[in-house]
Amino acid sequence: MTSYFIQAFIYLVAAVIAVPLAKHFGLGSVLGYLVAGVVIGPILGLVGQETTTIQHFAEFGVVMMLFLVGMELDPKGLWAMRVRLLGLGGLQVLLTAAAGAAIAWWLGLVWQTALAVGLIFALSSTAIVLQTLNEKGLAKTEGGRSAFSVLLFQDIAVIPMLALIPLLALPELMGTGGDDGHASLSWVAHLPGWAHALVVVGAIVSVIVGGYYLVPLLFRYVIGSGLREVFTATALMLVIGIAALMSLVNLSPALGAFLAGVVLANSEFKHELEANIEPFKGLLLGLFFITVGAGINFSILAAEWGTVLSLGVAVIVVKGAILLGLALLFRVHGSNGWLFTLSLAQAGEFGFVLLTYSVQNNVIPTDISQVLSLVVALSMFLTPLLFIAYDRLVLPRYQTAKNDDREADTIEEQAPVIVAGVGRFGQIICRLLRANNIPIVALDLEIEQIENLRKINIKSYFGDASRSDLLETAGVEHARLIVIALDDRDRAVQMVKHVKQYYPHVWVLARAFDRGHGYQLRDAGADDVVSETYHSALELGGHALTAMGVHPMRAKQMTWAFVQNEEAHEDELFEAWKEIDGGISFSPRYGELFMKLEEALNSAMQQDWHEPQREDVPIWTPPEIDQGPK
Repeated sequence: MTSYFIQAFIYLVAAVIAVPLAKHFGLGSVLGYLVAGVVIGPILGLVGQETTTIQHFAEFGVVMMLFLVGMELDPKGLWAMRVRLLGLGGLQVLLTAAAGAAIAWWLGLVWQTALAVGLIFALSSTAIVLQTLNEKGLAKTEGGRSAFSVLLFQDIAVIPMLALIPLLALPELMGTGGDDGHASLSWVAHLPGWAHALVVVGAIVSVIVGGYYLVPLLFRYVIGSGLREVFTATALMLVIGIAALMSLVNLSPALGAFLAGVVLANSEFKHELEANIEPFKGLLLGLFFITVGAGINFSILAAEWGTVLSLGVAVIVVKGAILLGLALLFRVHGSNGWLFTLSLAQAGEFGFVLLTYSVQNNVIPTDISQVLSLVVALSMFLTPLLFIAYDRLVLPRYQTAKNDDREADTIEEQAPVIVAGVGRFGQIICRLLRANNIPIVALDLEIEQIENLRKINIKSYFGDASRSDLLETAGVEHARLIVIALDDRDRAVQMVKHVKQYYPHVWVLARAFDRGHGYQLRDAGADDVVSETYHSALELGGHALTAMGVHPMRAKQMTWAFVQNEEAHEDELFEAWKEIDGGISFSPRYGELFMKLEEALNSAMQQDWHEPQREDVPIWTPPEIDQGPK
């Protein structure tokens, strides 16, 4: 028992150390788990023989993940993605399996073994791809949805693959030790074909009918107990039971869980189920990735490193070429096409399942399976690097190309106000000015934002507002005001410097991302700087005070005291900030002043207050403000 605790502690320590580091350096959690597995396994030797057993247990994380994915869909959603699911997914599996089998046959394997190898490498990693797409917020993109469709079809395709592999058995391999000694329980192992089919259909129907009619009754009964832990146990029992049922009829547990999730997509218990299963899913998936890294056999890798590396690269290149062709065929263009290609170019966790099954059924020799297992693991290990390549090489190129391919619009009008940057912040300014009949010229590098403004009849032009020639064309020389609301911090600062250097009469209003950026803009010469979150945070803070029982007028007074306190210390803090080298290193004086500001704020918050009577409330009059240059 002690050894189990020690092993569990080692796995958890590895995850706790490696994953935050990987996330900190922008590498993603999956690569962190894989590296952690390599360190505690092949490198330090802290874990070893139990890795394969744990991996089978951890694969249940994939089952839970597909159950949760299924709950995000419904039958209408599945029907809507039928073209991608059947067309894109079907062609990917067929073409990749054919290409893999052809290469394996060309390398000298018999056709039965070659076909099994092709099927193994036709599958991609559902666990890595969906986890990474969700982490990076790419699941809802066209490329992400296309990748999900293919992964779903692959999971479905595992069923006929498992049925086909026993038919490929090689007589010369029989009796050579493919069985691992652990007989698996099956309801259909010795049934005739027609009976096998009936049992499979019965299992699927029972999942659907039970999900619609019995599961809601079960959860209502459990909720009646008032014990949250029993609801969690019931959720786990449901997923484990469905996975076990699918295994008993030789179907994919992940597919059965996905089907159950779809059935429960519109259930009243959907959100509670997600909340209860999500932590187990995340932990088991992480454990699975660690076991993949820990399971790498360095002795075989050292002896066959050339073969493993060559095959690993060949899998990614060949599979990627097929995926890229399919992306073009199905019009998944631009960066989405590359996302689709790079995300699915690896082998997957079900490859280990098919590989083990092929050895047990005398289709693939043991020595070849050991090399192929390393190839599968290597391709999975390289997948996070492919996502990094997408983030740092592909995406910036397409974002730049999208804008560079189109020349800046010819600016036909000039106005006293120029708005540079019309995203979510700049659009509000434009609408407010337009509503008061103040002429404006809006510039932005995002076509979508420009088109949105044109729909509401605001004169807007595509182009880089920081370019001096475009500013001149827009009439900056005769403008009274320029609003800088660019999403690029550095470009915004440089633009302020340029405008104040060459057109000092123009009043510059600038949007800041935070306090430090605000100081940079002010130092560059901006006449007025507003943080994008400052006033909305004040408003929400006032609502928070009111919600906690503070009188609304008192809440208003406290937020106004906060503003006055900030303004009273603003110049002093700014001067202290300028003493900091580049605004990066720590300044003791700045820290002391900031603490002084907090003490003044606490003091202002503690001032006595009485609820004003109606006659005590003054009529509001607008404060005098500097109107800027005339």
